[in-house]
Amino acid sequence: MQHIDSSPFLPDHPKGVIGPEDSKNLLVRRLLVIAGIPVDNLTMRETLDRLELFIRQGRKDGRTRQIATINVDFIVKAAEDPELRYLLQGADLATPDGMPLVWGARMLGVNIFERVAGADMVPAIAERASKRGYSLYLFGAMEGIADQAADILRNRYPGLNIVGTASPPLSSVIDMDPKYVEDIKKAKPDILLVALGNPKQEKFIGMHKNDLGVPVAIGIGGTLDFIAGKTSRAPMWMQKSGIEWIHRLLSDPKRLAKRYYDDVIGFSRFFTSQWFHMRNRKEDNVLLPKHEIVLVNDRAIIHLSGRVDLPNNNRLSDLLEQALVETSRIDLNLKEVTFLDSVAIGTILACTRIARDRNGDIRLVKVKPQIFRTLKLLKLDRFFEIYEYGLEPEDVKESKIYRTQTRTVVPVPPVFDATTSKLLTKKVLAEIQPGIEIILDFSKTRLLASAGLASIAKINHEISKLEGRLMLARCSEDVVRVLKLVKFDVLFDIIEDIPSLPN
Repeated sequence: MQHIDSSPFLPDHPKGVIGPEDSKNLLVRRLLVIAGIPVDNLTMRETLDRLELFIRQGRKDGRTRQIATINVDFIVKAAEDPELRYLLQGADLATPDGMPLVWGARMLGVNIFERVAGADMVPAIAERASKRGYSLYLFGAMEGIADQAADILRNRYPGLNIVGTASPPLSSVIDMDPKYVEDIKKAKPDILLVALGNPKQEKFIGMHKNDLGVPVAIGIGGTLDFIAGKTSRAPMWMQKSGIEWIHRLLSDPKRLAKRYYDDVIGFSRFFTSQWFHMRNRKEDNVLLPKHEIVLVNDRAIIHLSGRVDLPNNNRLSDLLEQALVETSRIDLNLKEVTFLDSVAIGTILACTRIARDRNGDIRLVKVKPQIFRTLKLLKLDRFFEIYEYGLEPEDVKESKIYRTQTRTVVPVPPVFDATTSKLLTKKVLAEIQPGIEIILDFSKTRLLASAGLASIAKINHEISKLEGRLMLARCSEDVVRVLKLVKFDVLFDIIEDIPSLPN
């Protein structure tokens, strides 16, 4: 049996040991983290197969799987937009839509099988859907474009079932008419194609996926414009050689010149930092444990050591799969880890998503400063639950609402998104009374999503009716950045600390 360190999160007496034979071939994604964003290493055919699996799962559990088609512009925007970054890091599937990602992967020592662009994926989806009986809903683009694209796809793929189209007027995700979500829910498509552009399409899906009941939702950018003939794609030789962007730039230089310039500068700076940090080093290639995972109560403990990188990534994946067979609560002890590469981080991220989908998590404990710097460089320090070297996880205690006669302090959850915003809104509205001062405490919040912003707006509206006041307190840098992106910093009082907090 593997030796167990004595510490509060590694008890002395294990309850059981998991062996390799217990692995149930769980669906662990092949992920590579490029400039902070995970990308799935799949061919087009494998991507379509994965979408079919999502449809079958979604029909059973009612959960929406979010798909993103990642290009350089996504990565650059995500670096400055915490909500977009979190959505892309947590997407159920992220395809490499752009040759710079393929080239970047090669520089990191990984061969991406194939570029899977949204403009190629949508026709492929339509073709397979026409044969398998899956239904589609086209949402977005300018007025009339979705209808034109639907007619073209129906003519091109006989039998294709497009159950609805809609082109909403320009507005923010928060201000969009809720009737569009209701229409999608009534249509009950298997696949929702959202053509609102990045980051709006990703935020729309993230905000509403708990209510849509759609098995698969994909952000497809300008693909409907391509299908409808509003814009033209580059010749095939330009697509294959990775210079399709030149064709697009020449087609619309006023709109795209600055964006492409910013993308090139931003991506180059970010990727160069990652490549330099992760360049080959001469260290022992060791991965522990060799035979077993310790199961303590309902938590699995995995000790890793040395370099955790591409050569031993299969072993890492096997260990995590074996642990996930038994529990969704896992601690990775990184005390002896000297290096994590982008593939190993991708595997840990993929398994973390599986654990969180099962109401668990993977915690990274005893993380050395150099490993923490790697995760921070990739902007994953807020995605993972991380405990730095020498620190132990503390028991998570439910935060309480503090009340005085004129003030109520309400703690905001770590992730304030579509899943948590409804419950918090309900709690806060129950506290409202004439002249009340309500403070939302963001001290433990690492993500503020669009659904959370909508919740803040709704709470403020109700408080204002009774001449009360809403304040936002103890906001992290990422939370403040999200507030500024939608100009909420002008509308609300943001305070650094909470006055007169009861003991």
